[in-house]
This record gives sequence, structure tokens and C-alpha cells, in this order.
Amino acid sequence: MSTLDEKGLGKRLQEARRAGGFTQQELCHKAGLSYSTLTKIERGAIKAPSIFTIQNIAAALGVTLDELMGGSGGAHQPKQISKSGVRFVYFDLNGCLIRGGSRGFTDLAHQSGQPIDTVETFFWKYDAQVCRGEMSLDELNTRWAQRLGIMVDWKKYYMSAVEAMPDIKELVEWVAKNYRLGIMSNTMPGFITSLRERHLIPNVAYDSIVDSSEAHALKPELQIYEVAVAQAGVKPEEILLIDDDRQNLIAAEQLGWRTVWFDSYQPKVSIENIRSALEPAS
Repeated sequence: MSTLDEKGLGKRLQEARRAGGFTQQELCHKAGLSYSTLTKIERGAIKAPSIFTIQNIAAALGVTLDELMGGSGGAHQPKQISKSGVRFVYFDLNGCLIRGGSRGFTDLAHQSGQPIDTVETFFWKYDAQVCRGEMSLDELNTRWAQRLGIMVDWKKYYMSAVEAMPDIKELVEWVAKNYRLGIMSNTMPGFITSLRERHLIPNVAYDSIVDSSEAHALKPELQIYEVAVAQAGVKPEEILLIDDDRQNLIAAEQLGWRTVWFDSYQPKVSIENIRSALEPAS
């Protein structure tokens, strides 16, 4: 990813906004920004806006992240391109890079003495809100504790339950060596960082990490795909999404992405399919 050119960002943003025919108010609405934040970035009062703010602006303007940040484009050049035209690969997290998180429900049900259906039903009631960043993990834990009658630290239960998907490390390392690589996941705040620290997902240099709790959108919603395209810096048809949820894949295909369904019960078969989809052009 390009280094942020703080001095020129405001000017480039203003030029791109005007070229796209947006007023400041219109861009704020489309990118989900406050008016004061946008005006401060344009005049240089905010020197280092968050990468997710820049991603949202780029997606709203229909430009690449690299163009808005003032990069030369070198960081977005593919290491190679597949026969099918793929330059960038996004992996889903749960069910692709890792598996077994649902065992956390079993552990929590055992310790609370509550039926597992009660534990899971309560979790799914709030999961989307937490994964969108609309509810904190602490608030989820508090509500869960009130319902179950014990102290709850869902992150601890989850991290103790998950394991790396078999044979995925070698695949991801191969992809990182040959293509540009990212993670695109519906996930709770801080989970991806913790998984990397615990070496539960491959420790490679990811070019993009699209975390739903920071993008404030979930797959298969359009907004998160727009953020992912902006951050990848390539055309939609040059992106391959690997996901275990067919709804997410259908949404990607409708936007022109390429897809591979990952069967977590047959990871070796899925890995072979991914390698086939990424057969180099030469």
C-alpha cells in the first residue's frame, strides 16, 4: 500500500470530488462521513485520516485507494496474473482460514449450565451489530452475562476454540508469494489482530484487511465490497473471493468478481480448486 502523502491528500480529494460532480454534502452522504471531517481533510487540518475513512471516500468517488493517496501505483502492481485474469485474492476468515469457533458455544453452555440453543440464539441476536461495530464486545459480554448468570468473555472462548484450517498455511504463503493478498471478513473488533498474534492465521504480509467492524458493513452488503475494491486497487473482475458462504460469493459475482467456494469439511479439495483457479497466465 502506498505511503500516505499527507500534504497533497486534501487537494487530490477536492479535485476528485469536483471531477466526479459531487458537492461536499453529497460526498459526505455517500461515503458516510460527517461534513466537518470531510472539510478538515480537504483543507489539510486532519493530517492522517484513518485508512478506512480514505477507503470509504475512494469507493464513493469511484477511484482507487492508490490514486487518492497519491501513490505511483507500484504497490498495486501484481506479482503475477492468473489465466483467468486474477490479480488480487481475498480470503474469508471463519470457515476458510480458521474453523471451530462454534465450539466456544459448547464451552460456554457447559460452564453456564444453559442449553447450547439458548447460548447460540442469544449470540446470533447481537452478532451482526457487533460485527458492524454498532455494539462493543464489552456490551455483548455484559448482556450475555446477564442472560447466563456468569461472567462472559466471548473473545477468550472463541480464541480457545478455533484452530487453523488444515493445509491452509501453505496455500496462503503460496498466494502471498505470487499474488496480492487480503482478508475480507465479517468479524468482531480486534479478532483479526488477536488471531494473527496467536499465529492462528498465516503470518504473511496482507496487502488489505477488510474488517467489517471497521468498514461498518457486512458481507453480502454492497458497501463492504466497495471498500474491498478500493483497497485492492484493481478492477472488480481482477479479484478472487474465497468464501464458505454462497450468499457472499453470489454478491461478489454480481459485481464482477471471480469466486471459489470453500468447503470447510473438505479443505484439501477446496485448496486444489483454488490453486487451479490461480493457475498463472505464463
